[in-house]
Amino acid sequence: MKRIVLFATLFVGGVLVSCQHESGTPKPRGYYRIDFPKKAYKHYDEVCPYSFDIPVYSKVAPDLSKNAEPCWINVDFPQFNGRIYLTYHQIKGKESLNHLVEDTRKLAFKHTIKATAIDESLIAKPAEHVYGTYYDIDGNTASSLQFYLTDSTRNFIRGALYFKSQPRIDSIKPVLEFIRKDVDRLIGTFKWKK
Repeated sequence: MKRIVLFATLFVGGVLVSCQHESGTPKPRGYYRIDFPKKAYKHYDEVCPYSFDIPVYSKVAPDLSKNAEPCWINVDFPQFNGRIYLTYHQIKGKESLNHLVEDTRKLAFKHTIKATAIDESLIAKPAEHVYGTYYDIDGNTASSLQFYLTDSTRNFIRGALYFKSQPRIDSIKPVLEFIRKDVDRLIGTFKWKK
């Protein structure tokens, strides 16, 4: 009889204890909600030989790194912890242009180690004398998109988007897609000054 009471007590106690614990099923990981600002643009036109549209929620600042040259600028997205680095070079002959294009290609393909794909798209706006290549880099890479624009005779600019966070494409993808539209607008409105 004592055994039956002991067994019943242990059984009831075990059922009550097991009901208080959640199951061991993992819950999906969540991310912070991101409130995107409304798309609006302003024209950027300073002393450098180029102009383009930038979003009103971005800030333009000169590049202050020790190797920076004149007309190197950064387009910052403070809300998203992102930055487009724009480096300008004056072309000094055909070899100079070839060297700049090859350097840009090498910098984009440096991400091959972590990239799942790198797509290249040609940019051609003959009316504005703007030509270039757009590199769309998929995967957990430090930079997800890069490009260069040139008039093929005098001017060359390279752009690269970076986020100040560890590259995790699943978490930055919504922000990347949002800023990609801003980069497309920058390229679409880009003009060389004469």
